Amino acid sequence: MEITKDTRVSDILIEYGDIAEVMEAFGIQRVGRYSVRRFITKALTVENAARIHRVPLDEFLNTLRQAVAVKTAPPHA
Repeated sequence: MEITKDTRVSDILIEYGDIAEVMEAFGIQRVGRYSVRRFITKALTVENAARIHRVPLDEFLNTLRQAVAVKTAPPHA
């Protein structure tokens, strides 16, 4: 899945699991429970999340992409 400015945060969570530690690096705090966070993020795009938290969009996209790459990389042998 390619992550763009129009990607919904909920789609990232569905595809790659909880990446709250990445979001927290940008000041996006965890919501009480994972299920609540997934509900809230259904309408939230990457671009909106970056704007709301005053993070440069390019920086936010790069960090998300790096986090996903790390999460999906095969384990070292």
